[in-house]
Amino acid sequence: MDVPVTTLDERFSEPDAVASGWEETRRLLETAELFWITTVRADGRPQVTPLVAVWLDGAIHFATGAAEQKAVNLAVNRHVILTTGCNAWDRGTDIVVEGDAKQVTDDDQLKRLADAWATKWDGRWRYEARDGAFHHQPGVALVFSVTPTKILAFGKGTFSHTRHRF
Repeated sequence: MDVPVTTLDERFSEPDAVASGWEETRRLLETAELFWITTVRADGRPQVTPLVAVWLDGAIHFATGAAEQKAVNLAVNRHVILTTGCNAWDRGTDIVVEGDAKQVTDDDQLKRLADAWATKWDGRWRYEARDGAFHHQPGVALVFSVTPTKILAFGKGTFSHTRHRF
C-alpha cells in the first residue's frame, strides 16, 4: 500500500488542530477491537453491524457467514464503510474506512490472515484456512478484504478532520 496523501480539512477542524498522521491512524486500525461495517442491501437500504477485523498488508479484512446479511449485500454491492473509534465526545479518534470489499480465496493469504486473527486476540479467534474460506465451529466463513480508497480520522478534544487519500 502506498503512503496516502494526508490533509487537514480546516472547515471542520479547530484553528489550532493538526492532521492526524498516517502512522497513528494505521496504529489505531491495527489495534481496534471492534469495527462497524455498513453495507448496502439490494433495495438500496443500508445495513450496519459490528464485527472484528484485522489490518494487514494495507487492507482491512473481515469474515462473515455466506448466509449473513452483509455477505448477501456484498454479492450485489461491494461498496463498504468500516468505522471504529471511541464513544467519548472529547477524547480519542474516530476512523472511517471507505472502499470495496473483495473476497479472499487464496489459501496462503487466508492462512496469513488466520494467523493475524489468532495473534491479535491471543488465540480467542481461531480459524482453519482451507478451500478458499475460514473453517471453524460452527461452520464456514467467507473472508473479505477492503483496500481503502479514503480514510477519515476525526480527532476529538482538539477537534480535527483528517483525510488520508490513496
